[in-house]
Amino acid sequence: MKSPMMEGVHILATGSAVPNLCISNRELSKVMNTSDEWISTRTGIKERRVITETQSIIDLAVDASEAALNKGSFSPDQLDLIILATSSQNDLFGSASQLQASIGATNAAAFDITAACSGFVIGIITASQFIQAGAYKNILVVGADVLSKWVDWSDRSTCILFGDGAGAALLQSSQNNHLLGFQLETNGMEAHQLSIAYKQNPNHLHQNNLFKCKQGYYQYLQMNGREVYKFAVSKVPESIRQCLSRINLSTNDVSWLLLHQANQRILDTVAAKLSIPSCKIISNLEYYGNTSAASIPIALNEANERGDLKIGDIIVIAGFGAGLTWGTVVVRWST
Repeated sequence: MKSPMMEGVHILATGSAVPNLCISNRELSKVMNTSDEWISTRTGIKERRVITETQSIIDLAVDASEAALNKGSFSPDQLDLIILATSSQNDLFGSASQLQASIGATNAAAFDITAACSGFVIGIITASQFIQAGAYKNILVVGADVLSKWVDWSDRSTCILFGDGAGAALLQSSQNNHLLGFQLETNGMEAHQLSIAYKQNPNHLHQNNLFKCKQGYYQYLQMNGREVYKFAVSKVPESIRQCLSRINLSTNDVSWLLLHQANQRILDTVAAKLSIPSCKIISNLEYYGNTSAASIPIALNEANERGDLKIGDIIVIAGFGAGLTWGTVVVRWST
């Protein structure tokens, strides 16, 4: 759907953070049956960053948030709302409040969005609705994930893909609206294709006077790579076309295509289906792998820092992943 034209939305600043620990494909090949060639030719990934035992997702989220705030010359106590998109929070009840406290955003409400690789796109759209409705003026949207904690490091089909990181964007109300349109979709019938599922443990039984309660645990990340690939290369181009059409734009108007950094083959195939040249693809997964909700804001920030993004550029941003969820947001760059 197209966002209502009420208050305008403007991206004031961006920031990102990744762990210092870098694990290359060659290092992985020393502990499992794989190789740099096998991984890079199938995914485009050469290395990934992973947090150490002394780091947490909050550390990364704080660094990314403070980078965005500093670039925007913006004080944390001016924030009205913080949205943390993550599926690997360090508290099952959510981690946005911990981020709020850590950066000193004493006047901001805060909540989590759990939507895996679509999380940052959903966060941006959610923030825009608060701003356009006039409820808030200054919102920090953070995408952060540490899926290294949730992959089976003996399973080469999944562990080679993922890395850790965080990215942030500071959104403000504006006289001119720079968030031109969006679209969100979900197919819950295929949720099993990519999940971190809860499993009941039949041997762990707690008893009390009222009922018998069986407790369990969350499993490692499970993914049907072939089905996820088919889903992404079919649904994402369709979503982008529909979103552009609703705001009277075409793929010829696109300056930059920024997709969730899952697999270079997916990026190239989606661009080809849209007839968008490869020189317009923003990609950095060679260095970070799939950082889930963090992948889009990290890539956005790096493109911004390089000076690639010019005022007036049309940036098509699309996320896709667990749920299965996918969504598109179109931004006219103004920073």
